[in-house]
Amino acid sequence: MKQELEQLKQAFSQALEVIESSDALEALRIEYLGRKGKLTDLLKGLKDLSPDDRKEIGAFANEVKIDLEAQFARKQSELASLFAGKIAQEEWIDITAPGIEPEDGNLHLTTQSIEEIADIFTQLGFVRVRHPEVEWDWYAFESLNMPKDHAARDEWETFFIADGDKIMEGKKGKVVLTPHTTNGQVREIEKGQLPIRMMNINKCYRRQADVTHAPMFHQFEGLMIDKNVTIAQLKGVFDFFVKRFFGPDREVRLRPHHFRFTEPSFELDISCNLCGGIGKVDGKKCRMCKQGWLELGGAGMVHPNVIKAGGLDPEVYTGFAFGWGVERTFMMKSGMNIADIRILYKNDLRFLKQF
Repeated sequence: MKQELEQLKQAFSQALEVIESSDALEALRIEYLGRKGKLTDLLKGLKDLSPDDRKEIGAFANEVKIDLEAQFARKQSELASLFAGKIAQEEWIDITAPGIEPEDGNLHLTTQSIEEIADIFTQLGFVRVRHPEVEWDWYAFESLNMPKDHAARDEWETFFIADGDKIMEGKKGKVVLTPHTTNGQVREIEKGQLPIRMMNINKCYRRQADVTHAPMFHQFEGLMIDKNVTIAQLKGVFDFFVKRFFGPDREVRLRPHHFRFTEPSFELDISCNLCGGIGKVDGKKCRMCKQGWLELGGAGMVHPNVIKAGGLDPEVYTGFAFGWGVERTFMMKSGMNIADIRILYKNDLRFLKQF
């Protein structure tokens, strides 16, 4: 048995020399020194020896075990040192080297346009305000002369999120994600700070998604309330904006229309930038406008019922209002050539970095 122990020790040393990884080293330890390893298996024969031989071989076996464990520890330390050196070499950093300069960012195209639009109307004395995106039915519909059976209250048109009467008893109807920035009109009138020259630029939400619509978009709302306000003043505001935002080459047309919160009402259209106002691109119908014109926004004289809802006398005060989508507006700019509004919010840096 003593000879077998010597052979075991030699075999372990030879196997140890070719070990190159911690996993292989652990496997070797289990093979020789584990509970079911070769050393344990060999020592089972001690019971067959005489007492004197058992004492001598047992002492020798203990020396062999201690020697194997010492060899294992040295190899383990050696591998750990080699691994640490490798990591140090691979992850070495020269802390004196100059850092990598971060890439310059830029404002999103929508944000740039909001600032440009706001700047133009600021020149006319309009003051930018903010009104809620999560709104009461009263401000989004009822106060704007839209009865309870109006089509805009259909759940397929508007995101209703709660029954406001259950949240706050006796308040202002249901709670919605506001479908338009017009919700700010009565809120602004209720402040009682006259005259009013308001611009409310905010997010809006509607259940629409196609090349010209997105479920979340930005809208601009302008409101002027004073004594003796006329539609001629509104036309002058439009002329001022279009000349400065779009340039002199784009054509504008006014169409009679119907809005519940203005009377009279009309829509402002501008010639399509993608097709040049002819309604076709490469002989095919323009994907953006279909007919050469794009709706910029709606406008009109504030309806007397809206003025009443804000607590003013429509016999004394008049006003005009207008509103349009920010994204749709800058898509009409010359040279933009954006055929699908949804690309603005896909977070594609290849597209966004162009602006």
